[in-house]
Amino acid sequence: MEIIVISIAAFITAILTFFSGFGLGTILTPVFLIFFPVDLAIALTGIVHFCNNLFKVFLVGKHTDKDVLLRFGIPAVIAAFIGSWLLLNMTNLEPLFTYYIGEKKMEVFPVKFILAILLIFFVLIDFIPYFKNLAFGKEKLPIGGALSGFFGGLSGVQGALRSAFLVKAGLSKEAFVATTVVIACFVDFTRLSVYATRFSKSGLQENIGLVIIATLSAIAGAYIGNLLLKKVSLKFVQVVVAVMLILISVALGAGLI
Repeated sequence: MEIIVISIAAFITAILTFFSGFGLGTILTPVFLIFFPVDLAIALTGIVHFCNNLFKVFLVGKHTDKDVLLRFGIPAVIAAFIGSWLLLNMTNLEPLFTYYIGEKKMEVFPVKFILAILLIFFVLIDFIPYFKNLAFGKEKLPIGGALSGFFGGLSGVQGALRSAFLVKAGLSKEAFVATTVVIACFVDFTRLSVYATRFSKSGLQENIGLVIIATLSAIAGAYIGNLLLKKVSLKFVQVVVAVMLILISVALGAGLI
C-alpha cells in the first residue's frame, strides 16, 4: 500500500513542482511519515528529492542563468550547511502552541512558523499594486540565497522561499525553472551530506526498492512537467508559485507539515 500511495504522490507533485520550483520534499515528507519513523521518512524523502532534481537538471539545465546561480547559489549552500548543522545539534525547541484535530495532536514549532510568515509576506506583495512589477536587483540575490538555504537546512523546506524570491528576479520561465533546479541540487547535496549520519541509522538500505520506485515516479512527473512547460506562459508559472506558497504557508503555520 505504501508503494502505491507514495508513488502516486511523487508523480503528481513532481508535475506541479516543475513549474513552482518547490514542493516535492515538503509534500512527500508527510506522506512518508504515514508509513515510516521520522528519521527514515527524512532519509527516503531526501534521496527521492535529490535524484528527481538531478533528472530535471538533465532536462532543463542548459537554461540556467549562471550569474544568478553564483550570486544566489553560493550563499544558499553555505547557509544550508549552517542550518543543517544547527538542526542536528541544537536542543529540542518547545512548540509555540499545540491543538488537536480529532485525536491527533498538532504542534507548531518556531522555525516553521517563522518560515510560514515569510512565505505569506512574499505572496501578499503580489497583491499590492506598488510591488506588482517589483524585480529584485542582483545585489540582493545573496540575501535571498542565504535565507532560503538556511531555512532549507534547518527545517527541510528549502524551495518555497527560493522560488518566492527568484520569481521576482526578472528571469524567463525557462531560466527560472532551470536555475531553481540547479540551486536545489547543490543545497540538497549539502543537506544530505550533513544528514548522512542520520541516514546510516534509519534503515535506508532495507527500503531501497521503495526509493527507486518513488524516484522513477517523480522522474516521470518531471518529464511530463517539462513537456507542459513549453505550452504555458510565465504568468502561469507565477500563479502556480503563488498558489503553492499560500498552501504551504498555511500548512506550515498550522503544524500540518
